[in-house]
Amino acid sequence: MLRTIHNPPMRIFHNDRHSLHHGRHEMFRGELVPCFEVPARADLVLEELKARGFGRVESAAGVDIGLIERVHAPRYLQFLSTAWQEWIALDPANAGRDALPSYWPIRTFRTDVLPASFAARLGLFSFDAGSPITAGTWDAARHGAACAVAGAQRLLEGDRGAFALTRPPGHHAGPDFFGGYCFINNAAVAAQALRDAGVARVAVLDVDYHHGNGTQAIFYERSDVFFASLHGDPHTEYPYYLGYADERGAGAGLGSNLNLPLQRGTGFEVWREALGSALHAIRDAGAEMLVVSLGLDTFEADPIAGFRLRSEDYLRMGEDIAAAGLPALFVFEGGYAVADVGVNAVNVLEGFEQR
Repeated sequence: MLRTIHNPPMRIFHNDRHSLHHGRHEMFRGELVPCFEVPARADLVLEELKARGFGRVESAAGVDIGLIERVHAPRYLQFLSTAWQEWIALDPANAGRDALPSYWPIRTFRTDVLPASFAARLGLFSFDAGSPITAGTWDAARHGAACAVAGAQRLLEGDRGAFALTRPPGHHAGPDFFGGYCFINNAAVAAQALRDAGVARVAVLDVDYHHGNGTQAIFYERSDVFFASLHGDPHTEYPYYLGYADERGAGAGLGSNLNLPLQRGTGFEVWREALGSALHAIRDAGAEMLVVSLGLDTFEADPIAGFRLRSEDYLRMGEDIAAAGLPALFVFEGGYAVADVGVNAVNVLEGFEQR
């Protein structure tokens, strides 16, 4: 499908409800610790955008739940939409603490039956104990998806680039599960919106330190969305159980999944080579538009990651993505060196725009 591409100031869709999701604690290495994923992450990116006078920041309208249901199972979304109310109904004192799972239906357990127990359903729809559900989780997550869809619409209307500045992040959220601080997979919803609008083949490029297991799971058996990820080697890095190089897709999706795991301690030169391989594969796949899961936890000072990228490297990242020649929607994901996340995020966008 031929489209005229123009280059106005980049449109940035800011989730003005993101701070409604503010977890108190997560389980980390055997103890409850303050959450690494905090509202200040998005707030500091917004401050940096305004300080540099970069782009045009606006809010997004709502999103059709039917579109989200093309990515996530309806029973999972129904659970998320009422989870906080159920949590409070169990005990009014729960208003002062977040909901974290304690049980999981691993091998040989049934997942087709929806338990009556809230605690059992909380475990059924999650894969870790690090992603608290709070009073505002559903509202923040759903509005985040709206930001991603609004950004996708800008590409459809001819913009070269757009940015969905939203949290909670999304790339760990799968068809029917949350985890890794993620509840709705914003990048996947954006990719689906592009497909529904007639884009024949979309690519999702995940540059977060942690493998986008949720995005892979959503598209693994589909040929219309090509997924490429460069990330910490799952032999040693979260989420551990997915992200290996031999995962190439299945069924109709065979060959449409590319994982490029890298060792802890990887610096920008080696990381950039992997990015080049991913972009080359995306071009060969015939992608017409690109969704970038923009994780900034590849930064050398990130407290829960292990690559060695520096702030200036993010300018080069943006330039390399621009050189691929595809309209690109950037979707904010991880990045937990909070003081630096704004500079690093905007550096990627500047590098993209200046190419």
